[in-house]
Amino acid sequence: MSLRYSDEQRLLADSARDFLAARSPVSAQRRLRDEAVALGFEPQLWRDAVELGWSAIPFPEEFGGLDFGCKGLGPIFESMGRNLSATPLLSSVVLGGSLVHLAGDSTQQTHWLQAVIGGERRLALAVDERARHDPSRIALEAKVEGQGYRLHGDKFWVVDGLGADAYVVVARTSGQPGDTQGLSLFLVPADTQGLTVSALPLIDSRNSARLQLDRVQVGSEALLGTLDEGWTALETVLDRGRTCLAAELLGMAEQLFETTLEYLKTRVQFDTAIGTFQVLQHRAAQMYIDLALSRSALMAALAALDETDIDAGVRARLVSLAKWKAGDTAINVANEAVQMHGGIGVTDELDVGLYLKHVRVAQSCLGDRDFHCERYSANA
Repeated sequence: MSLRYSDEQRLLADSARDFLAARSPVSAQRRLRDEAVALGFEPQLWRDAVELGWSAIPFPEEFGGLDFGCKGLGPIFESMGRNLSATPLLSSVVLGGSLVHLAGDSTQQTHWLQAVIGGERRLALAVDERARHDPSRIALEAKVEGQGYRLHGDKFWVVDGLGADAYVVVARTSGQPGDTQGLSLFLVPADTQGLTVSALPLIDSRNSARLQLDRVQVGSEALLGTLDEGWTALETVLDRGRTCLAAELLGMAEQLFETTLEYLKTRVQFDTAIGTFQVLQHRAAQMYIDLALSRSALMAALAALDETDIDAGVRARLVSLAKWKAGDTAINVANEAVQMHGGIGVTDELDVGLYLKHVRVAQSCLGDRDFHCERYSANA
């Protein structure tokens, strides 16, 4: 298990860094927020990212992918974090596209996966039904009706849900909330009768939606994989998403750390640069250590996702460790950045506040610190 990026992955990291710095700096995210752009991202930016091959990174060549694996996604998400760049890479490719790849049949893969890779369509995963993430507690029902299924219930916090062409909806087809068995995956087009999509405003002003499924009728072709057995594919894909979020959190934390260090070197108080104050040096040193530990945990999780013979419990622990550590580090670094910048740290004119808001959302998305600590313990 390699804990380093390969030469190809480092080239990908350099390309992503330069592309996003030029096309999607923090100022672009500020503009999207101020103009209340519902999509939360620039469609042209996403089309250009697709041209660069980002949407093809994790998929096999037979589907038009690049077969770079999950480790190829790490540098992309780190660069996205550094620039606060918004794209549907997580929602449409890592989550939605991966479920079609892992659970879909050849017809579904041909119809949807290739369109996702080509950027012609967008998918979004509808899994959570409450503010806190817990996929085992799914209660939305899917009952057999005629030649298909009837779905009824609500979904909460659907990432990039506004404007998606279809949703991978996780529904309960047997058992009770809390059971991991009895969950099934359904591909529901956005124009399906009875499906209502509404905006769910969050503090980072990104694209988030709430889905209401009022006796939505879908055919048998909407089922992804085997009835009642969607958990394995779902957990695999959620772990990919959690690790990509950990990479994005690390990217935000590293950028905030570098910005804060520069401020400590240049801000003068009592005729002395505040970076010479020992108490601030100690706090900066602790941040540096946490960043190094977060990177080690992230690299181990990315490597584990690409290992075909790794134990499922080991993979779960490594992923939860990475998401927990990166999330805690990012929150700590963001808080320290606000404090060390003093009064301007809490003003909107400083980018630190934008990072802090997205860090808070990303840390909670697909499982907060409590969820991943419990999951790590459960798989020990």
